[in-house]
Amino acid sequence: MTAALQAHLATGATHVCHCWAVTRRDGVVLGFTDHDRPLAFDGITFQPETGLSARALASTTGLSVNNSEAIGALSATAITEADINAGRYDGAAVTTWLVQWDDPAARQVRFVGTIGEITRASGGFQADLRGLTEPLNQPQGRAYLTTCSAVLGDARCRVDLSDPAFAVTLAAEEITDAQQFAFGAFQGFNDRWFEGGFLEVLTGPAAGLREVIKHDRIVGGGRNMTLWQPIPAAVATGDQLRLVAGCDRRAATCAEKFANLVNFQGFPHIPGEDWLMAVPRSGGQNTGESRSA
Repeated sequence: MTAALQAHLATGATHVCHCWAVTRRDGVVLGFTDHDRPLAFDGITFQPETGLSARALASTTGLSVNNSEAIGALSATAITEADINAGRYDGAAVTTWLVQWDDPAARQVRFVGTIGEITRASGGFQADLRGLTEPLNQPQGRAYLTTCSAVLGDARCRVDLSDPAFAVTLAAEEITDAQQFAFGAFQGFNDRWFEGGFLEVLTGPAAGLREVIKHDRIVGGGRNMTLWQPIPAAVATGDQLRLVAGCDRRAATCAEKFANLVNFQGFPHIPGEDWLMAVPRSGGQNTGESRSA
């Protein structure tokens, strides 16, 4: 808390309001306030009369999880239903302040976190606000599996997805229901190369959205792809798309497709559940050698 705000609150006759800043993953920043006039600080203009409000923020000491809720009305100038449906607010960063409205420099951060689950009804929405301690409420630890636990291209995997061998950028050609895409032939990628990867839209109304590729087939002189779910916004012919190779997390795929076995994060020779029932058999070859050989 700034000294100016502390001194103002000590007077007992306060001029304070709340401000919220929402930063989406695509870089768009929106500001809201429950004051009756716009306020500006930190390069953000906080607009009034947007229909957004937040319930009382619960703060605790220690490592317990702090969550709250934000409630608002859908509007064309603030938070739209189309943007919510497209997932543009999923995981968006949220910061709230207590602000002296006649001196915005006198303010205090009250909450920092992200937007969680969003529900919509009757022209409005309700969003869970998840605090910085939310990750403490999630299971931690490593799972020992035969398959890789890394995500293709992340810090543990280390595959460079900017490599032309693993990704390509091209224009959308034939589109059906924003879920099926047909392209002319493009060289350098085998049949089913992109299955399990993703299609990301780079331009147009759906820019920044991506979905996982379900099927990737070379058909005749072209290539057909189907997504697991439709892109939740309009995609038009000519929009730029980025296709990224898929990985099924098997050791053989890591070695043969990505030449990255040194960074494989699985345990391909770990015993399976059937080994619990394995016993020596008189009709078998009991040589004492490794069963994984």
